[in-house]
Amino acid sequence: MADYTPELEAEEHVPLPDEPRLDTKPKRHWGRLALMLAVPLALLAGGIVYWQGLEGKVTTDNAYVKQDMVAVSAEVGGRIVEVMVGEGDQVMAGQVLFRLDPESYRLQIQQADAAIAGAQAQVTALEGSSALTGVDIAAAREDIAFAQSRFQRQQELWDRGFTTRADYDAAQHAVAQAREALHQAEARQAEARARLATGSAVPGENPQVAAAEAQRAGAALALRRTEVHAPAAGRVAQADRLQVGQQLLPNLPVLTLVEDASTWVEANFKETDLAEMAVGQRAEVRFDAYPDLVLTGHVASIGAGTGSEFSVIPAQNASGNWVKVTQRVPVRIALDERSDRTLIAGLSAHVTVLTAD
Repeated sequence: MADYTPELEAEEHVPLPDEPRLDTKPKRHWGRLALMLAVPLALLAGGIVYWQGLEGKVTTDNAYVKQDMVAVSAEVGGRIVEVMVGEGDQVMAGQVLFRLDPESYRLQIQQADAAIAGAQAQVTALEGSSALTGVDIAAAREDIAFAQSRFQRQQELWDRGFTTRADYDAAQHAVAQAREALHQAEARQAEARARLATGSAVPGENPQVAAAEAQRAGAALALRRTEVHAPAAGRVAQADRLQVGQQLLPNLPVLTLVEDASTWVEANFKETDLAEMAVGQRAEVRFDAYPDLVLTGHVASIGAGTGSEFSVIPAQNASGNWVKVTQRVPVRIALDERSDRTLIAGLSAHVTVLTAD
């Protein structure tokens, strides 16, 4: 057995002709390097394209569909006896919504008719009264003439000494009483004429008759208001209390009419987006409920104050712990085209205003 020699192990290994040659140099990973460089470049390019796409327009997703709403109530009180509409029904302007019990108001009309008849009868009685015709005045004047003639006779007898002091005083007193009766008759005639007089407010008509007629007109108006009509066209909402037999109080809302014809979008833009925004600029509106629906519109108005100014409890920024917050300003977007989908009040929207216009 040959002896082990370390020098032989340290010699360089010479490969045989058929043995594969091993490459001892490290490989460069060009693909990985290219990928590491491409991702940041792509993000940078996308950011530049996105930034350029934002030029000339401002957007917000803090926007909602708005529609005019009318709270409908009965102007008179009463019990509901008939209901013609229900939740979600489409109604036209002037359409009957519900009716109240009219019997009490019909009785008020009858009472007013009786008051008119009583006032007219009183006028007729005053016109034919003796106080107005002057009969009492004529009788009082006759009494004065008789009392004066009697007093003259007593005066002549008194001068001759053929009468007593009592008879003389009685004749003088009778003259005074007759004159007082004339004054009373004239006062009654003036009072009767005053009752029949007509004022400047209702010329040619007795005030009592006019008051009774006004009372009847009020009762008739209340009777007509027992039938409640739709003030505008729209859809019925919040009609839970609209039930037959329900007792209504005057001016208490029982349902809401949402007017479809008056639809707009209220977009709350940041105050930093208002620098180039103006009334009349075009806008595009998209809706979360209808992703495929895009409507065109324009800026109708820009709010006169931020949302915080019109809140129930306005912010108080005079405190020591004040933190600046970007405010939102409501911008009204009028829709220039009619939607083929039903727009419901309160739907979320995405608004883009083209400030380049």
